[in-house]
Amino acid sequence: MASRGYFFVVLHALVFASIATSALSQLSPNYYDYSCPKALSTIKSVVEASVQKERRMGASLLRLHFHDCFVNGCDGSILLDSTSSIDSEKNAAANLQSARGFEVVDDIKKAVDEACGKPVVSCADILAVAARDSVVALGGPSWKVRLGRRDSTTASREAADASIPAPFFSLSELITNFKNHGLDEKDLVVLSGGHSIGFARCVTFKDHIYNDSNIDPNFAQQLRYICPTNGGDSNLSPLDSTAAKFDINYYSNLVQKKGLLHSDQELFNGGSTDELVKEYSDDTEDFYEDFANSMIKMGNIQPLTGNQGEIRVKCRNMN
Repeated sequence: MASRGYFFVVLHALVFASIATSALSQLSPNYYDYSCPKALSTIKSVVEASVQKERRMGASLLRLHFHDCFVNGCDGSILLDSTSSIDSEKNAAANLQSARGFEVVDDIKKAVDEACGKPVVSCADILAVAARDSVVALGGPSWKVRLGRRDSTTASREAADASIPAPFFSLSELITNFKNHGLDEKDLVVLSGGHSIGFARCVTFKDHIYNDSNIDPNFAQQLRYICPTNGGDSNLSPLDSTAAKFDINYYSNLVQKKGLLHSDQELFNGGSTDELVKEYSDDTEDFYEDFANSMIKMGNIQPLTGNQGEIRVKCRNMN
């Protein structure tokens, strides 16, 4: 009986792996070459205009893709508004009054559908491409985005609350969280480098600057002017010293104990990820190459393909 049970466990694992591999094989950088040759250039032009208008928007679009992929896969679920049957992921703790860029996604969707003549490009793919184009617009690396994702017909605030890593996580919690999404320690350190751009709200780093010991005291004191013990929760601080440029200063800041978030500084706090942080703090080329590879890997988390899901007409609503 025990061997029979083991056989079915192994069989189930093999079937799951086969399904995952099959879905992955349907993603391709050339997916829209024939159905909509202008798709990628159209997305790029809208992203570049939006980032030029507001540099912070690049970080916001990158974050949308990250938060989308970490909740039941890269399926555009983060874009869905609440309805009688959907508890929007926009209301999850990590996204409420924080996630932004939805209007830009609407603009991209409108422009790309006009370029294609009809809804051909999924909202999930728009998030993946916009994330890449945002990084490039802010001076970072490029990569070939695999395309062909379809859009979910549901969303889950509960899943978002359970799946998106929190700013107060310890290193072990971060490693476990990423492992649950098929990502390893290297991916954790590399993708955290997305915090090279953008801002964070006071509420996300307040405990770190008042109660943690692994922080430069002068840095903490500067932040206390922005983030008082009482109130000011929505006040913003840059995630690193060059928040409008995608670079390696994020890692240099960690080495100097100037990580804004507790979860950031955990990557350089005497643990297993210290050496990789040190490496990236002094090697832009390695970081760029590894960031591109990890973004491709993250973008492959549980995509809907084939006849799964749909291609939304409007990213905020199911068809």
